[in-house]
Amino acid sequence: MEYSMDWGLVFTSLKAVCEENITALSGPHDLPQSDASRRLVTCMSKIRDHGEALEPLVSCLTAVYHHYDFDSDTPGNGYRTLVKVLHSCLQHIIEHNRDASEMEAYCSALCQLRALLYLAQRLLSDKDYGQLYSLQDEERNEQFVREYTSMHKACFYGRCLGFQFSPTLGHILQKIVISMVSYGKAFDKRMKSGLGMAAFSLLTSVKYVINPELRGAEFERITQNLDMKFWKTFWNFTESELLSGLASLASNTVEVNLVLTVPPEPLLLPLASDPKLLTPVSPPVAHWGPGPVHMRLISYELREGQDSEELMVFTRTNAPQISFGSQKRPPSPWLLVHFHGGGFVAQTSKSHENYLKSWSKDLNVPILSVDYSLAPEAPFPRALEECFYAYCWALKNCHLLGSTAERVCLAGDSAGGNLCITVSMKAMACGVRVPDGIMAAYPATLLTTDISPSRMLTLIDPLLPLGVLSKCLYAYADVDAKTVESTEETNKQNDIESMEVSKVLHSLSDQRSLNNEVDQNVPSSLSPDFSGYKGYPEGFKPLYSEYRTEIQMHSHPNVKNPFVSPLLAPEDLLRGLPPVHLVASALDALLDDSVMFAKKLRDMGQPVTLRVVEDLPHGFLNLYGCSDETIVASNICVERIRAVFQLQSPPSSTGK
Repeated sequence: MEYSMDWGLVFTSLKAVCEENITALSGPHDLPQSDASRRLVTCMSKIRDHGEALEPLVSCLTAVYHHYDFDSDTPGNGYRTLVKVLHSCLQHIIEHNRDASEMEAYCSALCQLRALLYLAQRLLSDKDYGQLYSLQDEERNEQFVREYTSMHKACFYGRCLGFQFSPTLGHILQKIVISMVSYGKAFDKRMKSGLGMAAFSLLTSVKYVINPELRGAEFERITQNLDMKFWKTFWNFTESELLSGLASLASNTVEVNLVLTVPPEPLLLPLASDPKLLTPVSPPVAHWGPGPVHMRLISYELREGQDSEELMVFTRTNAPQISFGSQKRPPSPWLLVHFHGGGFVAQTSKSHENYLKSWSKDLNVPILSVDYSLAPEAPFPRALEECFYAYCWALKNCHLLGSTAERVCLAGDSAGGNLCITVSMKAMACGVRVPDGIMAAYPATLLTTDISPSRMLTLIDPLLPLGVLSKCLYAYADVDAKTVESTEETNKQNDIESMEVSKVLHSLSDQRSLNNEVDQNVPSSLSPDFSGYKGYPEGFKPLYSEYRTEIQMHSHPNVKNPFVSPLLAPEDLLRGLPPVHLVASALDALLDDSVMFAKKLRDMGQPVTLRVVEDLPHGFLNLYGCSDETIVASNICVERIRAVFQLQSPPSSTGK
């Protein structure tokens, strides 16, 4: 039904605009064509051929993809998402089909999306019914991952940047990508930090604004090639420079914003099974022994205990941000403990202040956000130990935080969502009080690199590209990883100057020679350094990158530890979890993590809800206030938290 109502019209329209352009621009053979006309005719011919090949693929996927949803009221899984992304690409071609350069870029993107849909079709036949991961077939997983990791990605970060997301986010995504490639060029030149690097970034950013092809090629290079030090530096830089200006526009003023440092002292907490008995909780010790835990207390209103001398002992040397003259409110019966995202490697509570301030106001609740230690310097289990200790400290000292802690909710996004789940698992294992509920936004529940249909979105995602995701997974799981370049020339160079990038672009853009159809026209520098995937139809081949990330995750035991990848946890470690409310995005590479974890909990009889929002990227909470859509998504998270506090089912808890 969905196919006949929508896709038939899309493919008919696509064919019509292609043939209209070809007919209009071809002209009589005795009249010379302009270069732009020849390029557009060639490009539209290829787009038409792609469309003819894609129509049966889409028909196959739309006929069955509903079987992979969480339930009938919650449409969302990676197969749906790939089809949705294709729809956005085709709609753009149909509506903007007169510019040769634009159509060449989208033709490249269409070629790569076609390859992903072939892979998705094969995944459908390989996986168990209704499953989005095939965790038993490691050899098959490795083959698929090596294929899509080796595919060309630059076309998705130039003219096609962010076409799949809400149009209102286009400007901020472009700003992030341009900042990233400019900063990456400066970082790669080993310039001094501070004003020198920032000034260089500003100067180089201009060329990436006016030359989207150069931007795309450089973005692909840095996401595959630069090390974790760059990513940590860049994302920390964004806390004060990149998004802070926009964020401040939507930020609420709060009466309490305290940064706390809690010393590593053993705690005694009541046993959940018998509150008359106490159980010890040790401070975090992994990797370097006992150390303090840093936290931030945010409260829209000043409450009893928050200005006490006892709490002020834990404030850092900087002046406390607290409105001492405000009228004190009584303690709240609620307490929200928050773990921030950032791939386990970057950001702090400061990165997330914007939406946390709004949450504190909307829920009228104090929030304790934990600044856990970051990988790779502090790999698993340090962050988990610190977050668990902070949770236990909050239970014991809730009177200092402006709460009686009658109801406690854990909330987090991405890596923080993972920590919400694993902290709750650890609380059950240690016998201490389990939180009353969890709100996890787009959590990472599987830290292996196993393939799923949504994971293939890392090929095209500007906020969660494959090279970055794999580096984060490796860092937290304490696995060494390196990037392998496929040509001798690139192995000799640490930096690709603009002229050299242009050479790569020229060979691609004989995108005029774009050719998915003619294998021999693909430049040797774009050929993958392995035997390749053999499942494409004859005459088709995607474009390949000169960079790929070496895959070696399966051999390391940490990634399959249930406290690293809760999706892999045995039922006895999950049974007894509080209600888990998952808020995912349809365009997130980690969507299938949420869908499969929700299914696992539901099948165990555990209380769980899943809501899938549309048209937003991974990390949408960090973009709070940048568009109406991000505010709506944040409000959905708030309603899930409110449901925990009020002992209610959230609105439309089945997902609508």
